[in-house]
Amino acid sequence: MLTEEKKKEILERLKNGVIQYDEDAVKEAAQEAVELGMDANEAIFDGLVSGMEEVGRLFEEQEYFVPELLMCADALYAGLDILKPHVKKMDLGVKGSVVIGTVEGDVHDIGKNIVKMMFDVAGFEVYDLGRDVPLDKFVEEQLKTDSELVCLSAMMTTTMVGMQKVIEKLRAKNPNVKIMIGGAPVSKEIAEKWGADGYAPDANNALKEAINMISALKKMREEAESNKTQS
Repeated sequence: MLTEEKKKEILERLKNGVIQYDEDAVKEAAQEAVELGMDANEAIFDGLVSGMEEVGRLFEEQEYFVPELLMCADALYAGLDILKPHVKKMDLGVKGSVVIGTVEGDVHDIGKNIVKMMFDVAGFEVYDLGRDVPLDKFVEEQLKTDSELVCLSAMMTTTMVGMQKVIEKLRAKNPNVKIMIGGAPVSKEIAEKWGADGYAPDANNALKEAINMISALKKMREEAESNKTQS
């Protein structure tokens, strides 16, 4: 039976399994979550993703390095493989399409993949360009799909500068598109300086930001339409 106590314990095991890069522990906890009928979204975001957020903190404080980060990601994905088929789509009242990718020169895609999954769960149409994406590819894909939102991710200060170029190119082609940036070296100040519409320190914030941006964009479009009909 799934008691509150049991749920807490499973979430703790999922979280710690990721932090301690223990794939077997994560698989075991994920399997148990499924068998007990636990909400898969909760298991993912309050368990696995919480663990990964802690890993991100350890990485920033240089207690963990890239090898640990990758092993933690393997543990995270092992849990996701089990839980993902049981995820229920959320209806947040806002749907939209999003182009997402990690910028050129950067092969870190753990954060991007978590954000992508949140968009999937929220019912967004997601065009995932993957990692190490040539800067022009973001612009091409946005124009091709007419997506309302473009999300750029970077884990390194050296690759982060590519985001500024993408933002400039996107703005030149489509001034209305909403752009969100994220990743360890990114800050609110950088987002504002480069002209991004939003910045997301983690996956939960990314989804909230995205919903706000797309709502604002839809409102602008509706107002433009009603002005057209009035004139």
